[in-house]
Amino acid sequence: MKNLNLFYSMAGLSALTATASSCQQNKSEAKKTYNIVYIMTDDHTAQMMSCYDTRYMETPNLDRIAADGVRFTNSFVANSLSGPSRACMITGKHSCGNKFYDNTTCVFDSAQQTFPKLLQKAGYQTALIGKWHLESLPTGFDYWEILPGQGDYYNPDFITQNNDTIQKHGYITNLITDDAIDWMENKRDKDKPFCLMIHHKAIHRNWMADTCNLALYEDKTFPLPETFFDDYEGRPAAAAQEMSIVKDMDMIYDLKMLRPDKNSRLKTLYESFLGRMDKEQRAVWDKFYGPIIEDFYKKNPQGKDLADWKFQRYMRDYMKTVKSLDDNVGRVLDYLKEKGLLDNTLVVYTSDQGFYMGEHGWFDKRFMYEESMHTPLIMRLPKGFNRRGDITELVQNIDYAPTFLELAGAKVSEDMHGVSLLPLLKGEHPANWRKALYYHFYEYPAEHMVKRHYGIRTNRYKLIHFYNDIDEWELYDLQKDPNELHNLYGQSDYDSIVTDLKKQLLELQEKYNDPVRFSPDRDKE
Repeated sequence: MKNLNLFYSMAGLSALTATASSCQQNKSEAKKTYNIVYIMTDDHTAQMMSCYDTRYMETPNLDRIAADGVRFTNSFVANSLSGPSRACMITGKHSCGNKFYDNTTCVFDSAQQTFPKLLQKAGYQTALIGKWHLESLPTGFDYWEILPGQGDYYNPDFITQNNDTIQKHGYITNLITDDAIDWMENKRDKDKPFCLMIHHKAIHRNWMADTCNLALYEDKTFPLPETFFDDYEGRPAAAAQEMSIVKDMDMIYDLKMLRPDKNSRLKTLYESFLGRMDKEQRAVWDKFYGPIIEDFYKKNPQGKDLADWKFQRYMRDYMKTVKSLDDNVGRVLDYLKEKGLLDNTLVVYTSDQGFYMGEHGWFDKRFMYEESMHTPLIMRLPKGFNRRGDITELVQNIDYAPTFLELAGAKVSEDMHGVSLLPLLKGEHPANWRKALYYHFYEYPAEHMVKRHYGIRTNRYKLIHFYNDIDEWELYDLQKDPNELHNLYGQSDYDSIVTDLKKQLLELQEKYNDPVRFSPDRDKE
């Protein structure tokens, strides 16, 4: 009996120990913090990522993120332009809320609330390396090093926290990655969680590839998109743009056909980019482009032959710039794996907007049409998040801020317009998830001359209002007309749909407090 009592006593002690251990484990898990590595590029469209589209090129390292996590198939931006898109992302608010409307007139109010500031309050280290493009200096970061403006592909300048401008030797995508890895390895407090924002210049115009990639894809010929020779019937705003590959793509700046006796609008700017190269870089550059230049002016293509030639050069240069980006994403993933950080890190890859790869005959972005409003979004999830594959709910770049905050256990501010994507990452399908997205583009008149417009997108329909010096509405049935060629606005069969969409549009404008709802003359505060 004595031994039996001892057995029960020991068993009870063991049970108490196990219970205590379990409680400690649960407590530890409750306090678990995740790192965030947020990689964002400029003008990288989903068509040029093989995890989205296999027609053009392979992006094996970006595909690694999607394969080990999730791919958002209905991911969109709120304002398809670099600075405004970044402001939406970092504040979790539409342009009407963060007041950074365009790239030409605005300076970001760095005193306003941003998710890095809120992460700092939650005990996170925050770092930003690369493109900022918001005119004011960054705030809310323990460490930052940014490019002035758009930055340069070769031997770029960086602005440091000491407000010094320093020049670094090399290719920009490699340099930004070098600095990001160096910060993770040598400059952070490894006892604290971190949020690192790696923001690349690539794949921004004018698509200057690294010298080691210049010869790639020259054996590839790409079919013209089916909408390449769009006539813009019924779409006067689309017809008025200045982003045509045929008419507006600069022969020297964009396509590198530099010769002393030839001129173009942006020739001087291109020459300034070449002037940043050292002798070795310039020699490799000239050796590659020299024969292409000679052959082009000798053959002197015209009409549709010239249109096709410009498209092929554009595609190849763009892809070469993507190749360097993909390689450097691989370097970041390999570092995280080597250091045992992958299981505890959310890795996000996206772009500040989509881009036209010849669709409608265009390059650039800005329009609310699918190719530019849609943006790639893939995430490699930390251990404990078992969701894999496609997420089809409508999401927007205003959602990133609340997502990162909720992941960090920080409070999501009520004034943010976005919603956390965490339920989707956990495999949930909330019944009250948004049914429509709001969009507003402001930068006009400006480069490419895309009219000001706002609109609403649902899973099936898109309604757009072009305003300011124009008053035109457009309606598209995305199910029947995914290329957005047929404007249905004004057709009586769609009157009830238009009425419903306008009602939803007004509700979104009221929800986000966009003053344009009162009058097109009041599109900004």
